[in-house]
Amino acid sequence: MTLLGNLIWIICGGLLSAIGWLIVGLLWCITVVGIPVGVQCFKMACLSLNPFGREVRYEGGAGSFLLNIIWFFAGGSELALGNAVIGLLLCITVIGIPFGKQFFKIAKLALCPFGAVIKRI
Repeated sequence: MTLLGNLIWIICGGLLSAIGWLIVGLLWCITVVGIPVGVQCFKMACLSLNPFGREVRYEGGAGSFLLNIIWFFAGGSELALGNAVIGLLLCITVIGIPFGKQFFKIAKLALCPFGAVIKRI
């Protein structure tokens, strides 16, 4: 079931979300200091391609909190807003609600990606 959900997910906008994460990750990787942030963005792009069957847990500390504050102003707010808008559009129909919920999960992750651990269910 997760395979079917992930395939439909890519068609319903998951590919756009992943491309957004990849673009932001590439921009962060331009500088040496931003490479760890870029690598985190690439991990989130992988999650954006197959979110069904995965769970996000937050286990961050003070360092993650500081990075999340910087991240919010340097790219996270735009990604979160884009994912939230697509999620709202998908929730208009009953069939789109599971996909909208996945976009909301990724939007929350876009606001605070540092300290988040992605696990398979």
